[in-house]
Order: sequence, then C-alpha cells, then structure tokens
Amino acid sequence: MIRPEDLLHPTPAGLYCPPGDFYVDPVRPVDRAVITHGHSDHARAGHGAVLATPQTLAIMAERYGADFAGRQQAAAYGEAVSLNGVDLRLFPAGHVLGSAQVEVRWRGLTMVVSGDYKRRRDPTCAPFEPVPCHVFISEATFGLPVFRHPPAEEEVDRLVRSLGQFPHRAHLVGAYSLGKAQRIIRLLREAGWDRPIHVHGALERLNALYEREGVCLGPLSPTRELPKGALGGEVAIAPPSAIQDRWARRFADPVTAFASGWMGVRARARQRGVELPLVVSDHADWTELTETFLELKPDEVWITHGREEGLLRWAEINGQKARALRLVGYDEEDEERLDARPD
Repeated sequence: MIRPEDLLHPTPAGLYCPPGDFYVDPVRPVDRAVITHGHSDHARAGHGAVLATPQTLAIMAERYGADFAGRQQAAAYGEAVSLNGVDLRLFPAGHVLGSAQVEVRWRGLTMVVSGDYKRRRDPTCAPFEPVPCHVFISEATFGLPVFRHPPAEEEVDRLVRSLGQFPHRAHLVGAYSLGKAQRIIRLLREAGWDRPIHVHGALERLNALYEREGVCLGPLSPTRELPKGALGGEVAIAPPSAIQDRWARRFADPVTAFASGWMGVRARARQRGVELPLVVSDHADWTELTETFLELKPDEVWITHGREEGLLRWAEINGQKARALRLVGYDEEDEERLDARPD
C-alpha cells in the first residue's frame, strides 16, 4: 500500500506529485503545473507547462498574456490525461468559470484536490460534481460554524430593493473581477434588472470573455468619463478597492456595497465603510464543507488555506480522519491587487 503523501505532499512551491512530477496550483514558477482555476492566488504566470480547463487557460491568457507559460495543455471536464504514469481528470468545482477539482490516481489510490469550490447554484459556471476518492483535499476559507451564507438570490434582491428605496443614489457594488462580478450581473438579470449595468474598466475584458463562453450578461456600459454626480438610481460594479478610492467620487451620493462571504462579519463591513453588505460567496460555507465530507466519506480529509482548526475539530467529533496541510500563498487579497487598475 502506498501512502497518500507518496502521491501528493506540500512543498514550499505548493502541492507536489513526485511520481507525476507536477504541482497543483504552485505559488512560484515550476516546470509543470496543473491549475484549478484562474484566480491569481492559484493561477500564476511563468510555468514551463500548464494543464487546465480551456476556460482557465483563456482566463490566464487574458490576464497575463498569451505567453503566460511555455506550453499549454487543455483538458475538458472528465477527460483522461496521463502525466508520467499518473492519471488525471478534471471535474467541475462550482467556484468560477472553468474552475476544476483535480482527480489524481496512481497505483489504486485516488486523491482529489478541490481547489476552491462551492455547492450553491451559480448561473455563470458548471456546478460542483462530487468525486469519490480515498483522500479529499479541501479548502477551508469559511471553515467555522459561524459562516452559514444566505442564498445569493436573496442578497441580490436586497440590492434591487435598495435601488427602489433610494432612486436618486448610485449603487456601487464591489466585486472581484473574475467570477463574482459576472455572477452578480447574472443574478441581477434574473431578478428582473434589465437596464444597463455600468462596469469599471478592470472588468471589461473578463466580462467579454464570459460572453464568448456563452454567459449572457445583458447590456453593459463602461463607467469611464462619466460626469460628476452621474448614475443616480443605477448600478455600477467595480473591484472592491475602487469603491473606496477617488473613482467613486464621480457618482451621485453613492450607496456602497460589497459582495463577499466576509460581509457576514459586521466588523469587516464597518472597516470597509460598506453601507450595503451583500453576503455572496464563491466559497463553500461551513454547512457546504461538512456536508461535502459526509457525502464523499473519504478515508481521509486534508484541509488547507483557511480555518483548519474548526474543521479538524468537526472531523474528530464525527469520526472522520483529517489533517491540516497549512499551505501558504493563497489569499483573496491577491485577486484584489490584480483588480486594482485605473478606469
């Protein structure tokens, strides 16, 4: 019997597979990388070769340029790939467009690296698909019992109601440019908002990519060169940092909103000066995490980049073997820094 750590184990560069000689979401340039999704804390430029879904490769090319890696290999969901005798398949993670879990199989052992994932419905990406495995490697961004996110549709309904209550005020919604912004736009459309949605320049190229991938966002309008006091009663979506800088000063008495799972923490909303916190997350909350473990029933759960201690305690109480990996270098703030472009 081989040990799981013979197949995958943490290193300073990231999660490494010795028999396959590749890394999953490495935090520094390596010879061969398998990338779960396009967020900047997982998808970095400079690797010798990158394997990912076609959508993730397209996102990386949009963000870093066409030569972001020496070689690119696209793998569709469920497609079998072999790297030095190690079998790989990618399955939907439900996080953002193109996001994938990585199934790694070798000598009868199956391990699944979840990347970032959620179990909620998202009209902009394929839903999470449970993959049976011996070892499930799970994120724990919201791995504490206090994090139980409300339905995203209800949070967007709150935004629409606020637009009706304050028709003379612009509503500025902070949302990460990859995934969250497009999800908010689609949910607004489903809630009946058919007017143009105004978007910061940092969102335009990824919005266009989503449209090319078949995600209809409806009429969008750039915010650049708007006159001061503009957009009363309208919605503008921008990177979170933009709603706190001088970009926001051009709008009419704005209502500032921020779409994030962290908006369930009132102190975080106050710290950012957010008037309308929207608890909309692209990560699994406590219920989704623990229900996923119960559904998969793996021999072992490895918990990483998040709040491992709460889930380790849950696993102990529920008879689930688990351990913390404590990988470093994965942080949503990296995404916000990438978003911070002038409009």
